Amino acid sequence: MKKTACLLLLLGPLSSALSQSHLSAIRCGKLIDGRSDQPIENAVIIIEGNRIKEVGQLIPIPPGAEVIDLSNATVLPGLIDCHTHLVLHGGSYDDQLFKESLAYRAIRSVVAAKKTLEAGFTAVRDVETEGAMYNDVALRDAINQGHVPGPRIQASTRALSITGGYAPYGFSPDVDVPFGAQLADGVDGVRKAVREQIRHGADWIKIYADSRYRHRLADSLVGSATFTDEEMKAIVEEAEKVGVHVCAHAYTSEVAQRAVRAGVRSIEHGLYLDDETFKVMKLKGAYLVPTMIAYSLWARDTTNTPAQKKMVEYSVARHKETFQRALKSGVKIAFGTDMYNPHGDGTKELALMVGYGMPPMKVIQSATIVAAQLLGWENELGTIQPGKFADIVAVQGDPLRDITVLEEVKFVMKDGKVYKKEI
Repeated sequence: MKKTACLLLLLGPLSSALSQSHLSAIRCGKLIDGRSDQPIENAVIIIEGNRIKEVGQLIPIPPGAEVIDLSNATVLPGLIDCHTHLVLHGGSYDDQLFKESLAYRAIRSVVAAKKTLEAGFTAVRDVETEGAMYNDVALRDAINQGHVPGPRIQASTRALSITGGYAPYGFSPDVDVPFGAQLADGVDGVRKAVREQIRHGADWIKIYADSRYRHRLADSLVGSATFTDEEMKAIVEEAEKVGVHVCAHAYTSEVAQRAVRAGVRSIEHGLYLDDETFKVMKLKGAYLVPTMIAYSLWARDTTNTPAQKKMVEYSVARHKETFQRALKSGVKIAFGTDMYNPHGDGTKELALMVGYGMPPMKVIQSATIVAAQLLGWENELGTIQPGKFADIVAVQGDPLRDITVLEEVKFVMKDGKVYKKEI
């Protein structure tokens, strides 16, 4: 299948729930379009069907157009979360693998998808199902076909790790247990696993480039490398043959550099990366997806043991310092949240990014145009401009003055259809 056709399948049907001749017009009090450095006052967005037709000031509203009055709000492109797990929830990990059926987990993911959309995320990259097999593909397809509401999804299915390199741990070797990732070893083994995942609908391949379990509980989350250089190169090569990119869970500099040199497109988390790693990432055009809110919330978990508390608090401090150096380095930073948020609360990551020194406009762009570029959707999403899909959100207040207003999205339009309007 040609790359263009694949992209259109990912984005969903080109036909909107509204007819292609339907016209609507949004009056914006303030417009942050995702590409301009300054907001635009009193702009108008003309939408035909599911596409943006015209944007600007002093634009006449066509006769018969449905008018949506957001003149007391700030309007932005739909937000994009590049690291989420819609099939996971905040309960026991082992319970989800051993006690919850795939059907039950699929049903919960439908609720999570709706909450995520209503929070303002009109697109996400779901970076593995953690034992729920290909449920993310089914959810993606059900949303694209209009059966359930939710964001556009790029699915990573099962993720890849090595034998002995992924949870759950501590069970009898006499018992066959499900694993949170697909385990594969050797160049031939990883090639086969990549082919299987793509065959079953994977839009991305995720790898665990390091594994925390191999390291005794200490002051940090540092673990051991998993795949060899040859295995990682084979994974990337096999995926890229059909236009599928690879992202890598990596905490440390050595592992991240090896993954980037092998050709992965993004580093997930990157808690302890050094400046040399950022140089390699910039050279190769790789993105950093920090997911800081996940570790920040983990540090507040009252069930942590004293040793865990010490470890996580240290890691949060290092993560902050790493993020601040990443900002100075100029490496591309795309927005992502991870699994520790209740679904729909991912916008809290935005305030952390601002608090750590990223300017509010750059933070917004990390969750719009930069995220769209990482996902390869920059020609269709990420900015409000003619020709792009009508994925639009709005908030009351000015997120450039108070980024936390984005934690209460009041209006959500996806594909030209309004899913939420509380203004």
